[in-house]
Amino acid sequence: MKIQKKQTIGENLLYVMVWSAIILVPVLNSQMMAELHVDFRNVLFAWRQIAPYFIIFIIHNCVLAPRYMLRHKYWKYLAGNLLLILAVFTPAYLFAERPLPTGSDIQISQLSFTHLEMYWSVMLALFMNGANSAIKLMYQSIRDEQQMEALKQQNLQAEMDYLKYQINPHFFMNTLNNIHALIDIAPENAQNAIIELSKMMRYVLYDSGRERISLEHDMQFLMNYIELMRIRYTDAVDIRVDYPRECSSRVSIPPLLLIVFVENAFKHGVSYNRRSFIHLTVEYADDKVTSTIVNSRHAPHDKNRKKGIGLENVHKRLELIYGPRGYTLDIREQPDTYTVRLEIPALHA
Repeated sequence: MKIQKKQTIGENLLYVMVWSAIILVPVLNSQMMAELHVDFRNVLFAWRQIAPYFIIFIIHNCVLAPRYMLRHKYWKYLAGNLLLILAVFTPAYLFAERPLPTGSDIQISQLSFTHLEMYWSVMLALFMNGANSAIKLMYQSIRDEQQMEALKQQNLQAEMDYLKYQINPHFFMNTLNNIHALIDIAPENAQNAIIELSKMMRYVLYDSGRERISLEHDMQFLMNYIELMRIRYTDAVDIRVDYPRECSSRVSIPPLLLIVFVENAFKHGVSYNRRSFIHLTVEYADDKVTSTIVNSRHAPHDKNRKKGIGLENVHKRLELIYGPRGYTLDIREQPDTYTVRLEIPALHA
């Protein structure tokens, strides 16, 4: 609606400017026509000759063009156009004598389009309506393009929100399964896990709906998740986290991007009977945030294994946010390690 209103104002402003110029031409030209002084009789006479064109323009612009031409009813539009022009000009040429102002020395040739034979007036009116139609089609095309662009942006945002919030149930399902396992093993740890989970839910409910979040808040969310995992795995896993605390409050990134990789690191990189580690490093330099997650790898590589929901979603979100070349995501699998490196443009809070 805002786009349509803005374009309509611009179109109407163009018409006002054009007709203001047409109406002022006789005033500016009257001194030349009367040679010695401004003769308002000449001006009024010229305005009287311009009036039929103005009437035709108003009816064409407000009725015929929007009702027929813009709705692709071309035969009705052409018929209405001709009937309108004939209905306005015929009485003027058949019943009205158009004498020049008394005492005026104006020559017919000096009046230009204000004193023409009827067929020339009809041709001029058709040309005027054609120009009016062309302008309307141009502004209609601009409106359609802007509305399509706005609709495209809305669809992209809706798809991105869908992908983002699809991560939440997937993430909480895994977290609740972890807490369920702790209830039988260590009830006290399960209680602490619920506290950590409540902190994470607060982030998801109140912060993750934004387009961007400070790196500090997003890292705090990751730390809550890591603490939740520490309760389950105690000291059996070497977990290290390093990020730039001095600038994390001033740098922003999209929410819920890194959690997918951290969650996958715990899901696939931790073993109860073998040495396991997860190292997360987040760096900020040259207006870019680079996160590197390295975790141990115990299961043999399976080329036929499908990607998880979270990883597929984060791929789609990255493309929607940054485009196919606006980010770098490098995933490397080695016999005993799994490395994910993500580089994205940073936003300043």
